[in-house]
Amino acid sequence: MSRREHIIGLLLGTEEDWPAAFEALVARLGPVAGHELRTERIVNEPFDLRYRPRYTLVIDRLAWWYDLPRAWLKKVSLMDDVYLLNNPFTFQAMEKHSAYCALMRLGIRVPETWLIPHKVPPDNPRFQPTAERYNAAFDLEAIGAQVGFPLFMKPFDGGQWVGVSRVGSADELRARYDESGERLMHLQTALEDFDVFVRSLSIGAETMSMWFDPSRPMHDRYQVRHDFLTPELGDEIVTISRLVNAFFRWEFNSCETIVKNGIAYPIDYANASPDVALTSLHYYFPWAITALVRWSAFCAVTRREMLVNQNSRAYFEWGDRDDLSYDEKLAAYRKLADAYFQVEAYEEFCVKHLSHLPAIAHEWFASAEFDDVLVRTVRSTFPAHEQERFVEHYRGLLAAWARDNSMV
Repeated sequence: MSRREHIIGLLLGTEEDWPAAFEALVARLGPVAGHELRTERIVNEPFDLRYRPRYTLVIDRLAWWYDLPRAWLKKVSLMDDVYLLNNPFTFQAMEKHSAYCALMRLGIRVPETWLIPHKVPPDNPRFQPTAERYNAAFDLEAIGAQVGFPLFMKPFDGGQWVGVSRVGSADELRARYDESGERLMHLQTALEDFDVFVRSLSIGAETMSMWFDPSRPMHDRYQVRHDFLTPELGDEIVTISRLVNAFFRWEFNSCETIVKNGIAYPIDYANASPDVALTSLHYYFPWAITALVRWSAFCAVTRREMLVNQNSRAYFEWGDRDDLSYDEKLAAYRKLADAYFQVEAYEEFCVKHLSHLPAIAHEWFASAEFDDVLVRTVRSTFPAHEQERFVEHYRGLLAAWARDNSMV
């Protein structure tokens, strides 16, 4: 393979909508700064640790739950400098604990959070004698009172809202804890009566902040609303999202932030395989896929260096200072994060080499080919009696995106 030809590998689970869109846009892109890009779906198979992969960049959507591709990703990053979205050494997909701890130390307003032991101990013959020696008895209700009711009980390693419970009293806390089984749980203060729940999706140096309503069905949680944050809050949420990703070397991740009384409180920002489904993102789906193409092209063509090591101390030097305000720390983090993501160079690259991509995306997302992807996705997602309604629902939302992003 020529050094000016780059294969972008897609490491996939069962999803079909976004890979089809991504492949279509890359196929239509043409040469980028004299480099050719093409895509290939990766198969999982035995591998010689000394073999040389043909991929320049890999987008990973599988290794967060499957050990074989995770081991392969670690090999190709350590031995072959393949660029990865995301870093397999720091991205323990659904584990929230490290992210909570890091952002607390950095002075970000994470709600009060406790970790509590398993209700049902691990199935290990050494556990019982160890616990008898060293595990202290604890008062669950007292911890709940300190965190404050209402609170949320959230799995240490959860995702997709599985196992999350709202707890309104000490009795309810005991009942939910009894039901938690072997799962290690966090208790976190609930922030209710909030102004807005924001989910921000970050892809490399770009972030889209979206109004999110977790009380609605999955297909209706992302609300199409513009300018719902003040410029200051919008910039703060982008900064927090970019800070998380730069700190952990993640490049494809989502962050959930509650804004209450004008103050931003991040509550969840470690998402291994962020939601980019057509049926979830709908109106925002074209932006997500186009941003993913842009960042992949930038990384592949410029041969951006894949860093698997963290520079945590560079952030802690600012976070540990008592003489700085929250805003001053945030400004320092933004400089570090922007430097990591090469924001200025990325934006220049997009202007110089990818200025034709928005028109390509607009044409394709308005095409019959994309409509076929949409119809097939709806048919694979919803029961038969709802499919016609949802096809028209999503067609309407995508038509609104096309109007709002008209190239005329």
